[in-house]
Amino acid sequence: MKKTLTAIFATAFAISVSAVPLKLEVPPAQLVGTPVPIKIENLEPKTPNPEPDVPADVKNIAKGKAVTSSDDFPLIGELSLITDGDKEASDGCFVEIMNGFQWVQIDLGKTSEIFAIAIWHYHSQERAYKDVIIQISDDPEFAKGVTTVFNNDHDNSAKKGKGTNKAYIETNLGKLVVVNPPVKGRYVRLYSNGNTSNDMNHYTEVEVFGR
Repeated sequence: MKKTLTAIFATAFAISVSAVPLKLEVPPAQLVGTPVPIKIENLEPKTPNPEPDVPADVKNIAKGKAVTSSDDFPLIGELSLITDGDKEASDGCFVEIMNGFQWVQIDLGKTSEIFAIAIWHYHSQERAYKDVIIQISDDPEFAKGVTTVFNNDHDNSAKKGKGTNKAYIETNLGKLVVVNPPVKGRYVRLYSNGNTSNDMNHYTEVEVFGR
């Protein structure tokens, strides 16, 4: 028996909204060196990443995309490492940019619907990064239409608004920031202002899950 038009539309809708849990693929732990005490306010305990349900067609749309930064000449590595898919902790897999309040920005190539963002700053040593702020916009200058989806700057020292998120300890598991409700934008900008081990800023990998 032929399906009715209503049944066809219902099936198509069900497929379009089918959801699957988002599980990060994480690199092996690789801690080296002497631990440095983590002294920072507003620190959350170690907790596993959430596994939010997202549409089945959501994927990492940041892989291989162009990256720019407030520091045009990284001290270590190349900006392209941030979206190359390599999350290992070894030398040659991370970027170090200068001290102070700095940012890196990913151009997704077109406006996309973003459901989550995952970050690995540096995980060969446990540390916490300061003033971590993540924003999404269609404006490459981030002067208008900006949505902040994560902000652990609890005292507004970065002058981007006081954040309500907590600082967290870096591990090989990364940090998954769930964007709920999803936000549309072409550019993702990530800020930081040094860490509890030194004044520099680091990125190993950033993944943007969207469609």
